[in-house]
Amino acid sequence: MAIVDITVIPVGTGTPSVSEHVAEIHKVLREYDGKVKYQLTPMSTLIEGDLTLLLEIVQELHEVPFKKGLQRVCTNIRIDDRRDKDNTMDRKLQSVQEKL
Repeated sequence: MAIVDITVIPVGTGTPSVSEHVAEIHKVLREYDGKVKYQLTPMSTLIEGDLTLLLEIVQELHEVPFKKGLQRVCTNIRIDDRRDKDNTMDRKLQSVQEKL
């Protein structure tokens, strides 16, 4: 299982706010309920699941602002793909909490 940290940055919106675009991205993610786990954070969105599916979702999310008429989008992704044991968002947080 992999974790993707994704930030979709719409360019040329005419306003510094991007919450409307983030909301549209999360509407798309709702279509994957039960297939992936996702979490909105103040700076990005985390998605957990099979890497092949996650990469398909990344492409779909990147397209969201284009479908709203924007002409430029920058998307940043980080992938955490650990294969020696379960790699989940909850496990990673629990590991840190145990050490505090």
